[in-house]
Amino acid sequence: MKAVETISWDDDEGAVTFIDQTQLPGHYRLVRCRSVDRLISGIRRLEVRGAPALGVAGAYGVVLASRKIKEKEHSRFMRALWVEAARIRGARPTAVNLSTGVDFVMRAVEDAHSVSAARADSLHAARLFASADARACRELGTHGASLIRGRTAVLTHCNAGALACSEWGTALGVVRSAVEAGAEVQVFACETRPLLQGARLTAWELQRDGIPVTVIPDSSAAFLMKRGEVDIVIVGADRITTDAVFNKIGTYMHAVSARFHGIPFYVAAPLSTFDPGRSGGDVTIEERDRKEVASCGGAVTVPEGVDVRNYAFDLTPHELVTAFITDIGVIEPPVDWEKIETARRAGGM
Repeated sequence: MKAVETISWDDDEGAVTFIDQTQLPGHYRLVRCRSVDRLISGIRRLEVRGAPALGVAGAYGVVLASRKIKEKEHSRFMRALWVEAARIRGARPTAVNLSTGVDFVMRAVEDAHSVSAARADSLHAARLFASADARACRELGTHGASLIRGRTAVLTHCNAGALACSEWGTALGVVRSAVEAGAEVQVFACETRPLLQGARLTAWELQRDGIPVTVIPDSSAAFLMKRGEVDIVIVGADRITTDAVFNKIGTYMHAVSARFHGIPFYVAAPLSTFDPGRSGGDVTIEERDRKEVASCGGAVTVPEGVDVRNYAFDLTPHELVTAFITDIGVIEPPVDWEKIETARRAGGM
């Protein structure tokens, strides 16, 4: 299977290049993003999305900012860079990887003694961060593949594949690694209302790789579990705090259903998604525009004047998680946070 390169730095163009995921599956379109404003817009519009991919976007966003700042005096340049870094970090509030990527690069440029050195250091650090993400997903996939043997039906939610990372994927990275190891995997992809990331993106990725995939309405997942058609559930994560998993809205109901039906529920995420310093109550859950729910395909689906609640994420308590599939192994709750922090520090996160 050939990995998808979701996001990268184009040195010739001085631009962040990413796949516009709002156009899939109908059109494959690459965006060359030459300004911080355009990158922030792309993040907010979900042209680039998925926690690990947002981390790489944050890292390369700092590089882009460093190229666009006109200040030649070093201290003024650094003050301007910190302002731009804060703007990028705040583009989406829930996924922790965005700020992780920004902060990784900003730490790397703190000791630079000139503008040119800061620009060079930022690109070096961003490439290191992107490479670390790709390596983490491969390692995560290998660890997770040990949980899938023979013929297995996997249910997943949203898109936690190569499109959500720099390549390979988290939940789908596990599936890909298992298939490469000889497992026979059938994936049920929840369509993931209201923006259909499962139907549009997960199905596109798996079809591309020749992995059998069936798209289902989100509301039918529990029924398939009851029928015995689902063996395990594997999802990604946008942030893992000390007590909760933040992932695409709908994840919590799948975890509850899986527990009721005795089905393992796994969360696949690199260490960069773990947030040891916060609990669930500390995190802002993004609420998105009404029109994402109130219309579909150009048709109005909710009467004018009727309220809509459009949360992008929900919280799943650790008690409902069978295990976390990470780049350092499969970790069962309760999480050893000292081990996580030590591994994160060793990786420079």
